[in-house]
Amino acid sequence: MSRSSLYRFLGVGTLVLVLDQLAKLFALRFLEPGHSVPFIGDVLKFYLVRNDSAAFSIGNGQTWLFTIFSSAAVALLLWFGPKTKSKSWALTAGLLLGGVSGNLVDRVTRAPGFPNGQVIDFLQLPFGFPIFNLADTAIVVAMSIVMIRILRGHKIGQ
Repeated sequence: MSRSSLYRFLGVGTLVLVLDQLAKLFALRFLEPGHSVPFIGDVLKFYLVRNDSAAFSIGNGQTWLFTIFSSAAVALLLWFGPKTKSKSWALTAGLLLGGVSGNLVDRVTRAPGFPNGQVIDFLQLPFGFPIFNLADTAIVVAMSIVMIRILRGHKIGQ
């Protein structure tokens, strides 16, 4: 990886992590649990919840397990991310690193404490879609890019 790709990887990862944590601090400061606040009409609302499971409430109460998985994912991304050979893969890996790290920080630092900290979610879409956060968004976008690129015949990291 070139030095500029390494900076992109780490820069995007850091930016996503910082934005995610700032947004969660904002949510904790200004939102009340159980109270919906319209942001973009009925399309996007703010709704504060503390999540002790993974996406779509999979593994309810198994936060410690997700702490282990997230820690391993961050370690693997820090190992393999700098080995990517293109700027676009570096950006994608950085996006994924920032998203996974954002939720890992919550699991490690938030109540009820390590390794069972609850993830702060605050973005709500209609039709019963699970409430999520910026880290979740980064993860979904990064994995969507990975899937599209693989389907188009691109090799991971090339």
